Amino acid sequence: MFLALMFACSGNPAEQAPAATVEEVATEEAGEAPAAPAGDAWAVDASASKIDFVGAKVTGSHDGGFNTYEGKLYVDAGKATGTEFTIDTASVWSDADKLTSHLKDEDFFFIEQFPSATFKSTSIGEDGTVKGILDFRGVSAVLEFPATISVTEEAATLKAEFSMNRKDWGVEYSGKADNLIEDLVLIKLDLTFPKG
Repeated sequence: MFLALMFACSGNPAEQAPAATVEEVATEEAGEAPAAPAGDAWAVDASASKIDFVGAKVTGSHDGGFNTYEGKLYVDAGKATGTEFTIDTASVWSDADKLTSHLKDEDFFFIEQFPSATFKSTSIGEDGTVKGILDFRGVSAVLEFPATISVTEEAATLKAEFSMNRKDWGVEYSGKADNLIEDLVLIKLDLTFPKG
């Protein structure tokens, strides 16, 4: 879900964020959907939420994100027990039209072959750490990242900022020889789930 860039003098913003942990999917988990979390499913309010990214290259940075996605947060006894999302990769946007078009081709998200990305959690820790299987661009891997989750009587929120390596999901495009793209991408989640 994930690319953009920052001026060399400023550094890559992804380097300032906690790094997500990425592992291979265990053999016994391969091809199997994670068990359904306990509790009620609260659907994400996309109009009040954001799934964004920031990527960096030698000469500058770009903001981006996704406009279309569906997701749920499972809540049981006032605690988040799991989450799942499906993202329409064709809904990717960036702050430059030419870049947005490039992000859709095989150098990046390859939306024609991989029209969606999915994430299904396997656990949410007491500290808010979210762990699950991300299937993006035809690659499935276990992704673990820190998050801040709040649950009230009216709604729940999940907020997170973390870095991930685009090459873990097969995005190998290096950019131009004099304007190389950084491997680390900053992911920014600001999600709201009304009760119900």
